[in-house]
Amino acid sequence: MRKPPAHASAPAPVTMPVIRLTVHDDGTMTATVDGEPLAPPQAEGAWRRGSFARIVDQVTGDRMIPARVEVREADGSTFTDIITASPRQPAPVEAPPEPEPAEAPRLLEVTGAGFVAGEDVAVCRLIRHTDATTDGRVRAVIDLAHDGVSDADEVFLVGRVSGTLVVRSLA
Repeated sequence: MRKPPAHASAPAPVTMPVIRLTVHDDGTMTATVDGEPLAPPQAEGAWRRGSFARIVDQVTGDRMIPARVEVREADGSTFTDIITASPRQPAPVEAPPEPEPAEAPRLLEVTGAGFVAGEDVAVCRLIRHTDATTDGRVRAVIDLAHDGVSDADEVFLVGRVSGTLVVRSLA
């Protein structure tokens, strides 16, 4: 069995549906697909000449497959055409909404010295803990918007090992 070339498109159907439309004197139509009757929507009661495109779209899955269409007019004239498949256009992708700009954090830095290198240092109004650097310094960054601290508060840095206490007024 031969493998199709890499550039080949999707395989064509083995058979192509045949749509036969017979137009009557009053403008109504009867429709068959491969010899089987195609009933119109109940709400309409009968196919009309203006239903041509809707019938073709219904049978071809919105023109995803080709079909042969034969039309017999009330006066006996005939018309035959091949409706080709049309590649579907991808639905336009909506851009995601722009995110609301984030409020810039209001940060406050509190520093102190005299701590043991690497010791755990409590930042009080107990917000979190931080570690002292190798030279015994501590740096705590406080987010005024989220940590529940106002600039009227005092912040304490407490060394858990050294017992060092640094008090900073934020005002």
